[in-house]
Amino acid sequence: MKFVLFVEGATEHKALAGFLKKWLDSRLKQPVGIRLVDLAGWSKFRTRIQRKIVAELEVAGREDVIAAIGLLDLYGPNFYPDHTHSPKERCEWAVNQIEREVGNKRFKMFFAVHETEAWLLSQPEIFPSGVRDQIEKHKAKPEAVNFNKPPATHIKEAYHAINRTYKKTIDGYELFSRADPEFAYESCPYLKRMLDTMLDLAKNAEP
Repeated sequence: MKFVLFVEGATEHKALAGFLKKWLDSRLKQPVGIRLVDLAGWSKFRTRIQRKIVAELEVAGREDVIAAIGLLDLYGPNFYPDHTHSPKERCEWAVNQIEREVGNKRFKMFFAVHETEAWLLSQPEIFPSGVRDQIEKHKAKPEAVNFNKPPATHIKEAYHAINRTYKKTIDGYELFSRADPEFAYESCPYLKRMLDTMLDLAKNAEP
């Protein structure tokens, strides 16, 4: 059994399956698969997701798919209505809108608040020496690192302090590979909601 996880970019495509699977597998009788589909940016996500869901869930031979999960960074997209300002308002509107557009009960939409890098901020010890002190102040509430200065920007600035450039597709992959998802689960409520949903779906699909 497996999930299909629709993401928006290269870092997620390379790193997130193992990160999420590590948390889920520790709570399941049997390991679950996670296959990622990169939709090449948030601007293409909404135009492609419905067609992709049909291909993943509504054709013969896909009975082993537990559910399709959509994941976007909350920071970045410009499709939010003017009346939505807070993370809660934007998440609720966008989740409802995209799930309604897709129109499939086996599809669940989620957002990383404000970027998936927030999950890394929950565990300063995975960062190089010299970077950790600047990350430490964010570990209690990583999802509060916001629209004005998102998590990846904080990480880039911390790397500059040690005269290094943070490379999202290289350093991000290595950091996610070392990270313990339990730290992020405990300190990131929006991630917790996604993982709890995936766990319930996986348990219900167990033989």
